[in-house]
Amino acid sequence: MARVAVVTGGTRGIGEAICLALKEAGFTVAANYVGSDERAKAFTDKTGIPAFKWNVGDHQATLDSIMAIEEQLGPVDVAVNNAGITRDGTLLKMSFEAWKEVIDVNLGGCFNVSKAVFPGMRQRGWGRIVNIGSINGQAGQYGQVNYAAAKSGIHGFTKALAQEGAKFGITVNAIAPGYIDTDMVAAVPPEVLEKIVAKIPVGRLGQAHEIARGVAFLCSEDGGFVTGSTLSINGGQHMY
Repeated sequence: MARVAVVTGGTRGIGEAICLALKEAGFTVAANYVGSDERAKAFTDKTGIPAFKWNVGDHQATLDSIMAIEEQLGPVDVAVNNAGITRDGTLLKMSFEAWKEVIDVNLGGCFNVSKAVFPGMRQRGWGRIVNIGSINGQAGQYGQVNYAAAKSGIHGFTKALAQEGAKFGITVNAIAPGYIDTDMVAAVPPEVLEKIVAKIPVGRLGQAHEIARGVAFLCSEDGGFVTGSTLSINGGQHMY
């Protein structure tokens, strides 16, 4: 029976590419989303991957939704914490609500999903948790104290949880993407994006499937000796 993988923020961009890569690798995949029902339906129609709607920043909703997925598909052995939002602004202009929402979704979502799946993984003696961080959590970024703090927190969360899971056959790793050609990056003003690309040594934006390949490796049997690591996929922009 195929192992079950849950990918948060899985119906678009990097998340969609991860879902497809894991499905190709033989996993039974479930995608989480919180936005457009129409877009989620189109994703499911195209990929055959079921989509489940809930806000990963809501602790109880996450516990309930993971339970529903397990009842429908089976025990969750792989969790990819990819869901993330931005609410950019300098500290002087940033509201507490903008701070809290990003922390709750981007970092709190990692806790909530991991909390839901970790006990079962430990009991079964096998699990893979992959957390999607960011180059901006490693290097910082002007106007993103909330986002950078949340993504930086993910890297610390990963190292700590990896130590808890190691002796139970659970690996916990992170991937820190650089600037990837997604809708989120497409929203950046062209003149700003041009300056960003100029700082990437390989001279281009990354592609979502390049992140997905890294996730697929970390979730595989071949990735079993890798834990507590952060894989930076950023075209050499930040060599950390």
